[in-house]
Amino acid sequence: MSKKSLPTTRKQGKARLGDQIRSIADRLKQETDVQIKVTSQILGAAAQIAENHDRLISEVVDMVESDLNLEKQVSQKHIYTVDILKQQFKTLRDAKAHFNLKVTSWESLVNKLNAASSQKIIIHTNQFFTNDNVKESEVNHNNFEKLTVFLEPDVAEIFPNSEAVNEGLRFLIRVTSKNRF
Repeated sequence: MSKKSLPTTRKQGKARLGDQIRSIADRLKQETDVQIKVTSQILGAAAQIAENHDRLISEVVDMVESDLNLEKQVSQKHIYTVDILKQQFKTLRDAKAHFNLKVTSWESLVNKLNAASSQKIIIHTNQFFTNDNVKESEVNHNNFEKLTVFLEPDVAEIFPNSEAVNEGLRFLIRVTSKNRF
């Protein structure tokens, strides 16, 4: 080997090493830029999630308040008086048959109906299925269908009665229908 070739090889090696270092530095800079962009996108998504969460919480609060106001209005509407019942029904016998209650006077009918309303008892129209025909038994003036559903024990702990089940399902219906895309 000659003396001239040795320094040229070192210079070329240094140049290659410098190019490699610059290349690595460029890749690190590009990776840092990508990381900054990705971090920015993640933070933007997190902010959007927080905004949606706040909006959803606000909607839930509004729905619950609306339910409470509606429940208050409904409970106030179902206060019966003797005069109201006498206007609605010709005789005490008609009223007793309509509500399927055994009472001896208009006053006792009013007391039973108002007690049921204050306890939030909802009496539904029952439907009994026998073979191929349906026999309806009118319980009150509401025309609701009674459906028997069997709850698993863990669900029954959370929803101890039909009112709780219905409220939960209505709430779920409202939330899902409002959040459809």
